[in-house]
Amino acid sequence: MRGLLRFLARNYFILLFLLFEAISIGLLVNYNNFQRVKFFNSSNSLIASVYKSFNAVSSFFHLQQSNADLAQENARLRTMLEQYRQSTVAVDSTAIVAELTASDSVDLRYEFIPAKVINNSFVRQYNYITLSKGSDDGVKVDMGIIGPGGVVGIITSVSRHYATGPTILNKRWKVSAKIQNSNYFGSLAWDGQDPHYARLNEIPFHVQMAVGDTIVTSGFSDVFPEGVPIGTIETFDHASGRNFFAIKVKLLTNFANLSFVEIVKNNHLEELEQLQELNTDE
Repeated sequence: MRGLLRFLARNYFILLFLLFEAISIGLLVNYNNFQRVKFFNSSNSLIASVYKSFNAVSSFFHLQQSNADLAQENARLRTMLEQYRQSTVAVDSTAIVAELTASDSVDLRYEFIPAKVINNSFVRQYNYITLSKGSDDGVKVDMGIIGPGGVVGIITSVSRHYATGPTILNKRWKVSAKIQNSNYFGSLAWDGQDPHYARLNEIPFHVQMAVGDTIVTSGFSDVFPEGVPIGTIETFDHASGRNFFAIKVKLLTNFANLSFVEIVKNNHLEELEQLQELNTDE
């Protein structure tokens, strides 16, 4: 109580001034139509600005949730598409829909786990990406990563809640790729220069191609399904004395604007690895 009295005593003149100021404004607004209108218009503008700012913040968080929901739905649809590709039903649409809705009717090789990008570098020689899903979500080492544009990278390290690995923009990592609608495949790698382009090697010089042709995964690795987009042919050249084209590929993935991706789960991976171990020479 004494503290309150001391505060009032020290600020007596300021408090008295504020009181008279409030009374003056009240009288001015109540007995002057023009000033009353101006006052309420100003108040409404201020309130509107506050609501606008609040809605902008609210919309931002709703947008984040919407993006996450879209990533989840995209992963579900991609899984259904893979299920459809493996389905042997191709007679009528009703049978196909029935086949897709019965998840246990097809031995699904690939599933897709949506994940948020936590960290992503693209200006170094050896770039990596970190994702918001880990072993608790079924993520394991050697799972592929794809984004809205296509191939992104591969998982090499996993903790309970996170996973990380190199992207295409890492000079140590290569991906088996081919020209779409062609059986000729090669090795696609980044040369450490422009993050928008990579190089496709080992395509024989007699293969027919054109600028703009799509480059996709070959399906010859256990990481990605066949046909996942990677990029398009920007230029190609047959250097003298070489049996292969030098192909410059414009990457479809924009690594500077990557928020959500999907992790590729190969349900047949262990079976394939066990079988392929039998081919190892002693």
